[in-house]
Amino acid sequence: MPKKVFVSNNASDIAATAPITGLRASLSLKSLSLMLLLALMWGLSIPITKIGVGTIPPMTFTAMRFLVAVPLLMCLSGRRLRLPWRAVPSVIALGVMGITLGNVAQSFGVQGTSASAGTIISATIPIFIVIFAALRLKQPVIGRQWVGLLAAFAGIALVAIKGGAGVDEMSKNTLAGVAWMPVSAVAIAFYYIWSAELTEKYGTMPVVTWNALAGLVAIIPLALWEIEHTPMQITTQAVSAVVYLGVMVTVAGLLVWLHLLRTVPARIAASVQYLQPVFGIAAASILFGDELGLMFAAGVALILGGLALAVRNKRATT
Repeated sequence: MPKKVFVSNNASDIAATAPITGLRASLSLKSLSLMLLLALMWGLSIPITKIGVGTIPPMTFTAMRFLVAVPLLMCLSGRRLRLPWRAVPSVIALGVMGITLGNVAQSFGVQGTSASAGTIISATIPIFIVIFAALRLKQPVIGRQWVGLLAAFAGIALVAIKGGAGVDEMSKNTLAGVAWMPVSAVAIAFYYIWSAELTEKYGTMPVVTWNALAGLVAIIPLALWEIEHTPMQITTQAVSAVVYLGVMVTVAGLLVWLHLLRTVPARIAASVQYLQPVFGIAAASILFGDELGLMFAAGVALILGGLALAVRNKRATT
């Protein structure tokens, strides 16, 4: 019997995924190349978001992103969009949780943190998945995982402290920005757990497409209010960021991820999550000149080490 698959529609948002039976153990050059491409696409999402929210306010930016992604998802879904009426309330709530709250919170967080800090804090999403899996799916959290959780939160504290003097406005960490990022991580982690249940019952593409549409519909009134009250500037860079996130991260990233799950063991495919922060932090350093001092490095080490402890299985499965 196939096991559950977590499907992401946000860059920094992929979790350690349960394996599917019958997958080949070998890793071909094509699969390895796709894994590296996916890590790059998703790893760049936070720095690219940083570019977009520099001139477009967060709720409007998120709405624009899904205005690009939703029509593409509908086209790709084709006739696979049917859902029973009993599933509609759950799918709508899922969209509001993951798309509206999760992605809007992430946009606010990215606006108020350096791109490198935003990238590494968003990498804690799998840690929150461990917590919610324990609460909702009754999966036990062992001692090693609790150590990993504590280490990761200590790392967040160190990353949050870094910033201020010697960096420009784009690279400063604000208290509000640092607070928004864990809110986003919690919302998206819960989205993954809930979406795993719904996609198992009703199929991946119908659930993903309709919850994205529901989230977009919920964002639009907020975005219209924001446009009336917040100055904004539509630049070529901002539009490029919207298109990149809508097409490459939300849609193309989803398709590549699903392909990888069909061709390599999920434990190998999930290793993409360890490369994402590397690409994201490197891009932040190049694009924004983020200072990567010893305190930041220590925070990154704690978060990634904690992540490894929290999501690592005791034994490998295929």
